[in-house]
Amino acid sequence: RQMCIRDSTNIPPHNLREVIAAVVRMIDNRVNEDRETSLEEIMEIIKGPDFPTGATILGKRGIEEAYRTGRAKIKVRAVTNIETMPNGKSRIIVTELPYMVNKARLIEKIAELVKEKKIDGIVDLRDESSKEIRIVIELRRDAHTEAVRNNLFKLTELQTTFGINMVALLDGRPQLLNLKQLVNAFIGLRREVVVRRTRFLLRKARADGHLQEGLAIALAN
Repeated sequence: RQMCIRDSTNIPPHNLREVIAAVVRMIDNRVNEDRETSLEEIMEIIKGPDFPTGATILGKRGIEEAYRTGRAKIKVRAVTNIETMPNGKSRIIVTELPYMVNKARLIEKIAELVKEKKIDGIVDLRDESSKEIRIVIELRRDAHTEAVRNNLFKLTELQTTFGINMVALLDGRPQLLNLKQLVNAFIGLRREVVVRRTRFLLRKARADGHLQEGLAIALAN
């Protein structure tokens, strides 16, 4: 069981343009300059995960550790803004959520904490989301805005931890790979696919060629 947990992969999503740029750089360095690409060079192109729901990764240490070793934990925090209302009260506006956080359950959790008085200072909570996320948390006039926001980060999924575990099947067995090894493995896979496809097309072309030769002989006679 411990082996299964250790080997279960959890690779965060990345920006496709950055990934392809890294792939092209590795191929160009190998073909044009006959040299290997360093991990540092790849990390200059792929700067970190790119979560589709946005949010902010706190610090670079976790990202660098994951890219160098294949395993690390990163903290992901929702994007929030403080707005002052016409009546002088403040409100916290949430516009981006950490990856895999369910918005409805998050709102329920905040309401539950307010009801249980584990978070003080919130007087209203509503979801104004349309195509974009907008959760409005209105505060009491005398509430300490930063204290409320920090409590929300601490007690709810407005801040989460994402455990990166870059395990992939390589040579028929699961292996923990760093960023360079992952990109290298992808290039190897694509090369294998292209070679197999080309060999298939070549066999098909040769077979068609024999058929055409036979038809030409038949027509000549």
